[in-house]
Amino acid sequence: MSDSVRDYEERLRAGKVEREPGTLPPHYPSCFGCGPESEFGLRAVARKVGEEIHASYTFSPKHSGAPGIVHGGIVAALVDDVCGFLLFVVRKPAVTRTLEVEYLKPVLVGVQYDLVAKLDRVEGRKLFVSCEGRSPEGELTFRGGGLFLVVDVSHFDQGTNAGEGQAPVAL
Repeated sequence: MSDSVRDYEERLRAGKVEREPGTLPPHYPSCFGCGPESEFGLRAVARKVGEEIHASYTFSPKHSGAPGIVHGGIVAALVDDVCGFLLFVVRKPAVTRTLEVEYLKPVLVGVQYDLVAKLDRVEGRKLFVSCEGRSPEGELTFRGGGLFLVVDVSHFDQGTNAGEGQAPVAL
């Protein structure tokens, strides 16, 4: 684990990382989906509500794929990350195996979407997850989900040992 990640983990455990009250910590500092130190990332913020994960997100013009419409890959990244927060529900490390996103209406820049992710079922190491994104009017705009696989935390050494990543610090 790098010194900067170790320092971040210590600050997180000590409550010295500024977060909105009740929010979950990021997967790690530079996680594309939720990392506060990710220069080009989404910096999504999530909360655990019972056995669900809730998040609200407003896409900016930098997320466009067409004028005023969010790029589908960015929406998929957000769905993946919000589903990834379900690991705080199961309390085990896991990784995305498959992900599918269905775009029911255009996802618009500048509109706040409310997302809810759920753990649908568990079969051994397999975690079947789903997520819905709704407009301010409550219209189902996109949904997705997939399969996450529970892994040993040593799985993440593959990136850190290659010098290409950071150890996960989600607590």
